[in-house]
Amino acid sequence: MNDMSVSTQIQTNALKDEERTRCEVWTRVMGYHRPTTSFNKGKQSEHRERKFFVEGHCTHG
Repeated sequence: MNDMSVSTQIQTNALKDEERTRCEVWTRVMGYHRPTTSFNKGKQSEHRERKFFVEGHCTHG
């Protein structure tokens, strides 16, 4: 299977907007889990701006 056949398969299997469902994002806050939709506007903004740790980008000193 080449790259062209994979991209064609993905396009033909794409969902229509009415077939989609929202994905609820949860995060761990102060030792417990809660959905990000329950955050106030300030906390939602802070959550969107977070930078996540990527182990492969670290250098050993």
